[in-house]
Amino acid sequence: MITKKICLIGDFGVGKTSLIRRFVEHQFSEEYLSTIGVSISRKSVIASSSTEKQDPQTVQLLIWDIEGKTKFQEISPSYLKAAQGVIIVADCTRQNTIANIPYHIELARSINPKGLILSIVMNKIDLVEEHSPDLLLKQHQFYNQFLTIPIYHTSAKTGKNVEIMFHQLAENIMEKRQENC
Repeated sequence: MITKKICLIGDFGVGKTSLIRRFVEHQFSEEYLSTIGVSISRKSVIASSSTEKQDPQTVQLLIWDIEGKTKFQEISPSYLKAAQGVIIVADCTRQNTIANIPYHIELARSINPKGLILSIVMNKIDLVEEHSPDLLLKQHQFYNQFLTIPIYHTSAKTGKNVEIMFHQLAENIMEKRQENC
């Protein structure tokens, strides 16, 4: 079995812990629990390759839930070391969390400049109109800079696109691994 480290980063209260809990335990809680430092979960997924030569592989994801932007932020960068994937989470209902996406991207890239697979997640889509997440992203000047990064609209509450997002990240990490072999 192959093990890959992925990290979820973003401002506090965007739903990082809820996304992980939905993915790993298939549960959601309305209760807000702030992560202090880091919390690590694991889940195995089957990652298929885009190349027909490679059979699907079981990948154990070590999912690091890193605390949001707080006074303890100085320790967060060390948690990103050796990550193969980073999911940057923003809250569709809070414009400031969307505005901070470039900061989180640059932080992740500064720690792991090579081989890092990034995804952007617009979480809490169950609380906004259908096209709002795209419109909110396009309002920011940075939007066109990051067109190559996949963007997912998720709801930890309903589970919408949560499995897809994690599975696609695992597949992208495995494809990158095969390219480097």
